[in-house]
Amino acid sequence: MSFQKSHVSLLERRPVDVREFNMPRTCPVCGAHVTKQPDEAIWRCSGGLFCPAQRKQALLHFASRRALDIEGLGDKLVDQLVEQQLVHTPADLYKLNLRALAQLERMGEKSAQNLLDAIEHSKQTTLARFIYALGIRNVGEATAKELARHFATLDNFMAADETRLQLVPDIGPIVAQSISTFFAEPHNIEVITQLHAAGVQWPEQAEKAVQLLPLNAKIFVLTGTLASMSRDEAKSKLETLGARVTGSVSQKTDYVVAGAEAGTKLGKAQQLNIAVLDEQQFLQLLSTNEMPSAAG
Repeated sequence: MSFQKSHVSLLERRPVDVREFNMPRTCPVCGAHVTKQPDEAIWRCSGGLFCPAQRKQALLHFASRRALDIEGLGDKLVDQLVEQQLVHTPADLYKLNLRALAQLERMGEKSAQNLLDAIEHSKQTTLARFIYALGIRNVGEATAKELARHFATLDNFMAADETRLQLVPDIGPIVAQSISTFFAEPHNIEVITQLHAAGVQWPEQAEKAVQLLPLNAKIFVLTGTLASMSRDEAKSKLETLGARVTGSVSQKTDYVVAGAEAGTKLGKAQQLNIAVLDEQQFLQLLSTNEMPSAAG
């Protein structure tokens, strides 16, 4: 028992390297298939949502602010939930009750109820956040948004093979393989099914061609401060209309939205003769879905 526990603790801190266990085909902890990218030396477990060796990190990622955003679920609490075997997968978070939580160290009924409220609130999310929360290797926040926008529904995404996945902007063979490997594990599918049964949901998007979105394939860069909304809000609104928002200006950039105290990105946009929208023009765009004349 102590041998197994010490190895699980160690594996939580780094990728599962099956060479240490002489088991090149399956994970020594959970039995899931292991895979290796062509440019890497390490074999990795594909059981991200259910492997005990990855459990704590999977839960923390699932609950993080840009994923399901479960406020109050931090390292120490996750440690207790896992060590007392109250939670094995992210789906188990939605089975927690007030009595069990209140008995944990430094919790009490008020803190326990606050956590339950946060867990309940997390059920209403977006497809992009859900995809990101799954913790699929090589799928970061931006990639998750691209996948959600392209496939519109979770079923479409899960059914896509590697060839179809690579039709999504910026999805290459390595990312496509990571996604395909993740969904090839039945246990991962089981956890996703349990999450759906627990009530985790998002607004259904009409299954229409992505190219029908008004700003489809247009690349925007945000710079400066907007008085009417935060940078994240502006980014989200643009992505809802089909645009891609990047962090740097290049010849591929279609528009730069410049708020107060715009920095070097504005200068580079002007140098490259890229259309610049001020805040008023940007708000007009959001309200009409029609591109106004650029400010410069």
